[in-house]
Amino acid sequence: MKQYSFLTLFFCLVTTFSIAQKNGIKKVKIGMFADVHVPTMHDGESRLKAFMDSMKTAKPDFIIELGDFSTPAEKYDYAFKIWESYPGPKYHLIGNHEMDGGTTLAQALAHRKMPSSYYTFDQQGFRFIILDGNDKKSPELKGYQEHVGTVQLAWLKAELEKATTPIIIFSHQGLGLDGVDNAAEIRAMLEAHNAKTKKAKIIANFYGHVHYDRAEEVNGIWYICINSMSYKWLGEEYGHVRYSDEIDKNYKWIKYTAPYKDPLYTVVEISTNGVIQIAGKKSSWVGPSPWDVGYPDKNKAYDRPGIREKKLRFSPVNQ
Repeated sequence: MKQYSFLTLFFCLVTTFSIAQKNGIKKVKIGMFADVHVPTMHDGESRLKAFMDSMKTAKPDFIIELGDFSTPAEKYDYAFKIWESYPGPKYHLIGNHEMDGGTTLAQALAHRKMPSSYYTFDQQGFRFIILDGNDKKSPELKGYQEHVGTVQLAWLKAELEKATTPIIIFSHQGLGLDGVDNAAEIRAMLEAHNAKTKKAKIIANFYGHVHYDRAEEVNGIWYICINSMSYKWLGEEYGHVRYSDEIDKNYKWIKYTAPYKDPLYTVVEISTNGVIQIAGKKSSWVGPSPWDVGYPDKNKAYDRPGIREKKLRFSPVNQ
């Protein structure tokens, strides 16, 4: 086998990077997880620490959590402290469970030092748009929502119009085929934007919420669900005690889940030359699988204790 010196390999990498720069190719690396659900999981601390330890090696350009992190109750302060320990750029989303236990949106935002539940930021030549899918269609509605309201949609339209770089959208509830209740309207807006721009195309929407390992392309835009860090929600009719009596007593919702033995998270690399690379991570069910306790198998292709490695293609973005 032909051997290469370290200097030869180094200069090859430098040359490749220089060619990419000359051709205007932009790349970004993102550390990402969704739906850790700290109030539900007895081992949320170790799961978050595992993610942070992994990021020390991965060295992403930023990290982001896709919602359903925790309420701001004092007993969950440890989770926010672990999150804040990350030394680089980091971003929160607001999931529907952030407002559990009587927490208001204002309280959830204040605890995260977020001025708004929807906002934008820029990294590595990309524009990132954060959306909030918890809007109400009308004030009298109660319970969890899956909707992006008219005020936020007007804001989104304005942000798209002034964008000059490739766009990635993050939301807790997705914008794809299993997304918010007005997802079709939003996709039409996104597709109309892409039809009239060359440099500021929307590449993908990353989301959580449904605890799937799923990626699908709709009219040139990828809709990518990042699996929960912790579990598949089953519901009370499929309850099964999987841990000790003490854990079951102190974490009353955990019996209604199918937990993953190991925490799930990923590193996503996106390049404007047309590639989304998603790192895989495997785990296994704690106790019986969802189907062993009678859970429907209609979405079995996406209900899995893992994140599959994916290499997704899209049309390169002109720079």
